[in-house]
Amino acid sequence: MLELHKHCRWGTMHLDVAAMDCRWYQHQRRFKLKACCSSSGIVRRHCYLLLLLLLVAVADAAGGGGGQGHMIGLPNCTTVCGGVSVPYPFGMEPGCYLDGFRVACVATGLTPWLLPWFGNDTSDAITRISLNPPTVYLSSGSWPSQTIPEPSTGPGPGCHLFYKRQDWEVGSSALQGRRRHPGSKTCPRDLGSRACHSSHSTCRATAVPRYNHTTGYVCNCHRGYQGNPYLTRGCQDINECMLPNNCFGNCTNLPGTYLCQCPKGTIGNPYTQNGCVELHQNTELIVGLGVGSGAMLPFLIIGTTFIIRKIKTRRKKKMRQRFFKQNRGQLLQQLVCQSGNIAERMIVERMGTVYKGILSSLHVVAIKKSKIVVQREIDEFINEVAILSQINHRNIVKLHGCCLETEVPLLVYEFVSNGTLYDHLHVDGPISLPWKDRLRIAVEAARALAYLHSLVSMPIIHRDVKSPNILLDSNLTVKLSDFGASRYIPIDQTGVDTTVQGTFGYLDPMYYSTGHLTDRSDVYSFGVILIELLTRKKPVSYRSPEGDGLVNHFSNSVPEGKLVRILDPQVLKEGGGEVVDISLLAAMCVKFVSKDRPTMRQVELTLESIHAAKENASSDDLTDESEESYVGANGLSVGGESGVDAARSHDCLYGPVWRLAPGC
Repeated sequence: MLELHKHCRWGTMHLDVAAMDCRWYQHQRRFKLKACCSSSGIVRRHCYLLLLLLLVAVADAAGGGGGQGHMIGLPNCTTVCGGVSVPYPFGMEPGCYLDGFRVACVATGLTPWLLPWFGNDTSDAITRISLNPPTVYLSSGSWPSQTIPEPSTGPGPGCHLFYKRQDWEVGSSALQGRRRHPGSKTCPRDLGSRACHSSHSTCRATAVPRYNHTTGYVCNCHRGYQGNPYLTRGCQDINECMLPNNCFGNCTNLPGTYLCQCPKGTIGNPYTQNGCVELHQNTELIVGLGVGSGAMLPFLIIGTTFIIRKIKTRRKKKMRQRFFKQNRGQLLQQLVCQSGNIAERMIVERMGTVYKGILSSLHVVAIKKSKIVVQREIDEFINEVAILSQINHRNIVKLHGCCLETEVPLLVYEFVSNGTLYDHLHVDGPISLPWKDRLRIAVEAARALAYLHSLVSMPIIHRDVKSPNILLDSNLTVKLSDFGASRYIPIDQTGVDTTVQGTFGYLDPMYYSTGHLTDRSDVYSFGVILIELLTRKKPVSYRSPEGDGLVNHFSNSVPEGKLVRILDPQVLKEGGGEVVDISLLAAMCVKFVSKDRPTMRQVELTLESIHAAKENASSDDLTDESEESYVGANGLSVGGESGVDAARSHDCLYGPVWRLAPGC
C-alpha cells in the first residue's frame, strides 16, 4: 500500500479485473488520485475503484445514474440507495446486475451507504454512479458515521480521497471474458446481441489497460437517443425541440433527429437566435431572380460554348483559306466547290473516303472528303494540308489544293490510278509482283521516307507507314500517301511524346510502350514492309505455327538459317544473293530497341546500292555464267547463286549488312 503523508501526493490506481481488488501502481499514468491530509500525522487509506466495461456513452440528464424519465434498472429491482442512483448493469439484489457489477446497500444509523462489493473490505462509499462519462465516484473515510465531511481543500480534520475517471473504460471479467482481439474495434456478434438489448444501441470494443492484449466492450445508444442500452427499451428518442437554444424556428421532432425551419414569410438560419428575418417584396424578387438565373445557367453555358466553338471554326477556316491562296490558290479556281455539284457531277467513282473527280480542265484528281462531325478527322485534315503543302517529291502524292467553301472540307490530290502495294502484293494465286518490281518499290518508298526525315525544313514523321498507304501509278511508281497522322519533329529534338497512333502489325513496339515518337518508328514500319515484300504475308493477321506474329517469326528465322521456310517461293525463284542482304536489312530495321535500328537515310543508301548491283548484274552478258558475280552492299560476292542457295548459306553474314562473318 502507498502511504500518504501530511502533504498531498500523486499516485495512480488500477483495478485487477480478475481478482476485483484495488491496487496501487506507481507507474500507470492514465488515472490520478489526489489525497489531502490533516496535520495530525500519517494517515493510511485504502482506495477501491470500480471501473466499467459495458456503460453507455449517452448523457445522464439528472447528473447521476440514469436520465430523468427513463428506466435505469430491471423491473422489481432497487435502483436507489442513500440518494445514489444505481443503473443497470449495477444492482444489489440477485438477478438485478451483471456478474462483476454487484454493489451493496448497507444501512448504518440513519443513512444507508452504497458500497462496492469487495467482501469485508469496504472502507470506501460510492457517492455517485455516472453513465456519461462512465464513472464511479468513491469517498474514503469513516463511512459508518452519520455524516460524510465535505471535501477539504487544505489541512483540517479528516482525510478524503476523490477519484475522477480520465477517459479509461474497463469492464468486469464476466463480460469482457478476457477476449484477445488486439486490433478489433467492433464487438463479436454474439456478445453485442447478448449485452446491448436496446434496439437503438450499438456495441464497441475498448481496451483494458491492465491487460495489454485484452478487449472489453461498451454499449452506446444511437445518436439522437439516450438512456440505458443494456435494457430492452432503455434507449429513448431525445426530443430535441424541448432542449433550450436548439431551434429558433418551427421545430419538428423526428426519431433520432429533428427538423428546424424558419416560419413562413421569413428566411435565414433558424438555428441561431434572430437568424430568421422577414421576407419583404424586394427579397422575394431577389430570390425569384436567383432561382430563375439558376435555371437559365445551364442553357447559358451551352450557348456560350456553342458560340465559342463556331468562332474558332470560322477562324480556322479563314486561316486555311488564306494559307492556300498563298500556295496553290490558282488551282482552286478550277475546282467546282458547291456540295451539290461535287455529289452529282464531279464524283466518278468512290474508293473508301477518296473520290475520283474531274476538274473543269478535264484533269482527273482524287478528292478526299472528311467527316465534319468527327473532330479527329478535322484535325487530321488540317494536319495533312499543312504538311503536304510543303512537300514536293516524285514519290509522295501531290496536293493540288483544297475546297473550303463547302460544309465538308475537301482535299484535292493527284489521281493515282493503279491501287496500292497491298492490293498488288496480296492477290489470289501463286504469282504476284515480280521480285525486280518489289525491290524497286522498296527503294522508292525508302527515298520518300528519307526525304521526309532529312531533306525538308522541319523533319516529318509519317507515323502510319504501311503497304495500303503506298500508292502505285500505271508504271508501278511509288506515291506515299495519307499524312493525317504525321508529326513535325523540331530540328533540335530527336522525338516527341504523343498519343500512340498507327496500325498494329506495322506499329513500332517501342513507340507503343513509351509514347515517344522518333524517326526510327518509321524505320520499324518500313522494315515490316520489307518483310511483307520478301514473304508476301500479311503483317496484321499472320500467325506462325508457334503463334508468333510475322515480325517475330521472320526475326527468329534469320539467325537460325530458316529463311527458306518463310520467304515467298516466287522471291526464292526470281531473286539472287540480294535476297539475303535485304532480309538482314529488314531484321535490323525491326529491332526492338530504337537506337539499334539504322536511320532511314542509311536504309535508302543500302537499298540503292543493292538495287544498282542487281541491275548491273542483270545487264552483264558474260559468256561464262560461273564467273558471274553479284556485288552486294557489303561487298560480298555471291557468284551466280540463286535466292534459295543464298538463303541457305546466309549464316555467313551477321550484324549490319556491310559486315562479313570471320572465315566466310
